[in-house]
Amino acid sequence: MMHETMVKTSIDNQKEFRNALGQFGTGVTVITAHDNQSPVGITVNSFASVSLDPALILWSVANKSGNKDLFCTTALFAVHVLAEDQADLALKFAKDSSAFEEGEWHFDSNHLPILHKAIARFECSIQTIFDGGDHTIIIGKVEQFTHNQGKPLMFAGGQFGKFVQ
Repeated sequence: MMHETMVKTSIDNQKEFRNALGQFGTGVTVITAHDNQSPVGITVNSFASVSLDPALILWSVANKSGNKDLFCTTALFAVHVLAEDQADLALKFAKDSSAFEEGEWHFDSNHLPILHKAIARFECSIQTIFDGGDHTIIIGKVEQFTHNQGKPLMFAGGQFGKFVQ
C-alpha cells in the first residue's frame, strides 16, 4: 500500500507543492509574439484546451516574467506544441525570450513569429485575461491552427521525456 501524507498548502511548503504538481505530466509549448521590433517567445507547460465552440485555449504567464505585459497586450500570439526532439528549443526559450537566433522560424502574414517543426500550432487573439495568483491566465481565441505528424515533448517531475505507446 502506498504511503501518503496530507499537507495543507502554505507559504512555507511551496517547493513541496510544486513537486506534487510535477507528478502531472504535461506537453511543452513555446508561445510567441512580437513587440513591434523583434520576436519574443517563452516556454510554457500550462497550456490547455477550453472550448471547441468557440475554439478557445488557455495558458498562464508568471507575473514576474519580463514579458508578461507584452503577452497580455499583444493582439495575436502563437502556441507551438513541441515535438519530442525539441527539448533544446524548450530550454532555450525557458532561459531567453529572444532565443530565435539559433532556431528555424519565420514571420507569418500576421507578423507572428512561427517556429518550424512544431507538431501543432495555434494562432490566437486574446479573448480574456484573468488574475491567477502569481500568474496571469490568458484565454485565446484560436483564429487558425496546424497539426503535423510526430510525438509530443513531455514534461513531468522537472524533466523532459517522451510519450511511449
